[in-house]
Amino acid sequence: MSDIFWGLPDPDLHEDFYADVPVKRLIAWVIDTLLILLLTVLVLPFTAFTGLFYFPLLATVIGFVYRTVTLAGGSATLGMRLVAIEFRRANGQRFDVVTAAMHTLLFSVFFSFLLPQAASIILMLTGPRRQALHDLLLGTAAINRAAAS
Repeated sequence: MSDIFWGLPDPDLHEDFYADVPVKRLIAWVIDTLLILLLTVLVLPFTAFTGLFYFPLLATVIGFVYRTVTLAGGSATLGMRLVAIEFRRANGQRFDVVTAAMHTLLFSVFFSFLLPQAASIILMLTGPRRQALHDLLLGTAAINRAAAS
């Protein structure tokens, strides 16, 4: 039987790559959400403050761009970099722009609905690679970054 995640560390042999990933993802999410809100507030003057009328939409667009750009640039958002995790594709490679955009799109859609979000949380807490629902669909996983040598 072949493993579709052949490029990712084996969770049985290298469990340290997945240790504390759900907690780190939560911390990173809080940091990234605060950064997105800050960026949205900083953009408001450039909209002549009309962005106040559509603030949730503006924050959603800025959040999508922020997540996609940071994931494509280093396979981790700034919050993820602070807690030393990064995403990898099933073949072990870092995210490219398309994977980053697809990951962000699925993350945003699933986060918007209760059942997919609940399923993601349960999967992250119980799965061997601590993957959310969108990670399983894309064949991606968050892992602890290797220490710099």
